Amino acid sequence: MLKIWGRPNSVNVQKVLWTVRELALPHTTEHVGGQFGGLDTPEYGNMNPNRKVPVIDDGGLVLWESNAIVRYLAARYNEGGLWPADVAVRAQADRWMDWTATEWQVAMVPAFVGLCRTPEPQRDATAIAESIHRTNQLGQMLDAALQGCEYIAGSHFTMGDIVLGCVAHRWLGMPIERPATPALSAWYRRLMMRPAPQGVLTLPLS
Repeated sequence: MLKIWGRPNSVNVQKVLWTVRELALPHTTEHVGGQFGGLDTPEYGNMNPNRKVPVIDDGGLVLWESNAIVRYLAARYNEGGLWPADVAVRAQADRWMDWTATEWQVAMVPAFVGLCRTPEPQRDATAIAESIHRTNQLGQMLDAALQGCEYIAGSHFTMGDIVLGCVAHRWLGMPIERPATPALSAWYRRLMMRPAPQGVLTLPLS
């Protein structure tokens, strides 16, 4: 049976949990990281030398890096669905997954950590403001890409929407001012109508 290590308030773990729920895969979870600890054990280091979450073990295949896990699960258990059969459509999903990891999620970290995990007297206001500005710019970029599209790779829900959706949930849930993003907001509402993210993406953020 698939086993997942991670903590439920990690956006990277949420990507995997949402994917597993979309695929209705039997699985077990073990809470590690953050308040749960456990990342510094030799056993965990053997699975993931980065000592981060998530990690999965699927029948002896141990895998880390959230986007790689999402791709693997989609390809193995839902080829033609979450893993598009059309290579051009799959490339669209892949591109936005990588963009999320290298651009949007990275830009968001100072604002999220500052506003949601740091006591107010200890916050770096300048870093938070810069993070919000950049994150909002990228949100508008995603909004432009979603105009006229139901989902990020076209008319069908794919693995790309899961990864983007988890980070969009974090952006939309932060206590900040955001520009109007009608296409992004409509897409996000479509995502949140699906059963799978319920109970995985929660508010308030932590």
